[in-house]
Amino acid sequence: MGDKCGQQSLIFSQPPVIISGANIVGPEEGEGPLGSYFDWILDDPLFGEKSWEMAECKMLEESAKLALQKIELQTQDVDFFLAGDLLNQIISSNYAARGLEIPFFGLFGACSTFAEALLLGSMLMDGGFAHRVLLGSCSHHLSAERQFRYPVEQGVQRSATAQWTTTASGVLVLEAQGEGPRVNMGTVGKVVDMGISDVNNMGAAMAPAAADTILTHFQDTETNPDSYDVIVTGDLGSVGQAALVELLKQRGFDLGEKLQDCGILIYDTCEQDMHAGGSGCGCAAAVFTGLFLRKLREKQHQNLLLVATGALMSPISSQQGESIPAIAHAVAVSS
Repeated sequence: MGDKCGQQSLIFSQPPVIISGANIVGPEEGEGPLGSYFDWILDDPLFGEKSWEMAECKMLEESAKLALQKIELQTQDVDFFLAGDLLNQIISSNYAARGLEIPFFGLFGACSTFAEALLLGSMLMDGGFAHRVLLGSCSHHLSAERQFRYPVEQGVQRSATAQWTTTASGVLVLEAQGEGPRVNMGTVGKVVDMGISDVNNMGAAMAPAAADTILTHFQDTETNPDSYDVIVTGDLGSVGQAALVELLKQRGFDLGEKLQDCGILIYDTCEQDMHAGGSGCGCAAAVFTGLFLRKLREKQHQNLLLVATGALMSPISSQQGESIPAIAHAVAVSS
């Protein structure tokens, strides 16, 4: 049984092993600088389906099947499936779970969902309740735009601080024993709300939550920036990352080049017009299961801290003038 450090952090006594990972991304993501790290790049964002929402569901389900196929396992070999997405009532994950027929926990942490699933899956395994867990998250640019902002057919001009919801999914398989990167510990985030209400500037809304979780993780676990080769935020984008850097410097921490962001990495912001970068539940999922999982396996990174951030608003709360509550969950993974 693992130990709890402080109010928010956990250290696993039997760190789960990441034995497989898979991802699927859309055309724009495949054209970005990380294209060679993705398993499946779609030519058509509809993925052969009748709607973007159905395509998003298919992306998650097929990513899950691919992750299991890589290690020659079947769905019946998995104890639990943990997943979430951005759509109302997490329908992409619900319908993917319908197809997979694995005992299912549906999660909503907005863009922090991948790290939330990784933490909860590790807790299930360290507590002895599971031997093997499948987890993931997904998003689709066109379905998210329709739900949270404007249908793309309207051609509404995006603000400079806006981020591009990624069309992507990413899935991991955790096992109690085996070879591969290990999930050693994590920090469960608290909801932080600094009163920002602009849904086109989610990076600024999420940065304080990222800072709070990173600082809490250092304090609870007695670690510091030197404990990690790289600290990866989920999808703050360029605006949110700049705010995070300033917030951490105010507390005496300068992460320098160790700080990277999935929303910045996934697109070439000079060649692709993504404004402040990427976002969405699939952003951290695809970048971690692609780029960083490979680097951990190849020992290019020995210790990594993933800090996935989420903006917890809804269309209804935004229409009512509510501010944007945000959260960040941190997971420490070693090679």
